[in-house]
Amino acid sequence: MLVYAMNQVANPWTDASPDYVSYASMWDSLWYLRVVMDGYPTLLPLDDAGAVAENAWAFMPAYPYLVGTLSWLAAVPFRIVAIGVSLVCAGAASFVFYRLFATWLPQGASVAAVALMLFSPISPILQVGYAESMQLLLLGISLLLLVRRRYVAMLPWVVLMSFTRPTGLAFALAMAGHVALRWWRHRRHGEPYPRAEVLGSVAVGLASAVAGLAWTWIAAIATGRPDAYMATELAWRQSYIGDAPFLPFLPWLQGAVWWASWTGLPGWFGVLVLLLALALIAAALCSPWMRRLGVDLRIWVAAWMVYLLAVFFPQSSTWRLLLPATPALAALAVPRSRWIVPVAIALGIVGQWFWFGAAWAWQEGDWSPP
Repeated sequence: MLVYAMNQVANPWTDASPDYVSYASMWDSLWYLRVVMDGYPTLLPLDDAGAVAENAWAFMPAYPYLVGTLSWLAAVPFRIVAIGVSLVCAGAASFVFYRLFATWLPQGASVAAVALMLFSPISPILQVGYAESMQLLLLGISLLLLVRRRYVAMLPWVVLMSFTRPTGLAFALAMAGHVALRWWRHRRHGEPYPRAEVLGSVAVGLASAVAGLAWTWIAAIATGRPDAYMATELAWRQSYIGDAPFLPFLPWLQGAVWWASWTGLPGWFGVLVLLLALALIAAALCSPWMRRLGVDLRIWVAAWMVYLLAVFFPQSSTWRLLLPATPALAALAVPRSRWIVPVAIALGIVGQWFWFGAAWAWQEGDWSPP
């Protein structure tokens, strides 16, 4: 980050060669500050074509309000507190995921699993003014409580996570898979599934689904426009495909065609690459290495990937959105070769340089936000 900062030209957020705090507070960090300073608009801004423009409703309130409260209490600038909160959450998430991985892996392998997750190519996002670190911590707590069958204790963490990043619907899908599997094992193999756990697990799934939809309802009530949140999210993809309507799972097909056309290739080639990538992901989830991690973690990763496939448009920010699935890298922590973990970590560090240069570092005319 410091090397890139030294070579950073003046940009919409900083002067040339900014310091670390300024450089770690670019891009969406400013949106979080706007949420604290100005709140959420009751009148949605419109662009020249009359479509909803980018605005603060795309950013959940838990992280900026936490940072803003701590900043006010400590009388420390928002940007410094935002980075501090991200670092603390990332450190706490390391410990929580270690405990989660230790459910299935030996101690040394659990440490290696954490290292693989934290040295992934997108891990620099954990030390900037973004909500991803807080989301990762809350996800780790929720998954750890899930594998321990402490459903009632999960409720506040799952709800808070849903107001930190858009995670609620994906977690509800994972809980549906969890409940279905436990019920099938109970009916087929006689595994215990007490009534209290049935009610608790169903309650978590329903709470997660309601929390996942709640922000859209809040935005609709505050603005008087039922599609306020959806229209706001669609504003970020208008530069790619214009004011196209949203249909689940359609964005990735649209994106595959768009990216293929952008590189001068036919649209069918982009669709073919997408189908190949999906096949590889499915094969990885069913691999013997992934089966070492326990079914609940695999269900979560699958649910998150299905959620991304259903609602997001593939662009430069998609790499960052893969962060909740990075615990799957723990599958490499018990390899047949002792070289796999260090090589994977080295490749992750190299990937960080490429991701940071392509997504975070800004150049004139840059259209690839992190």
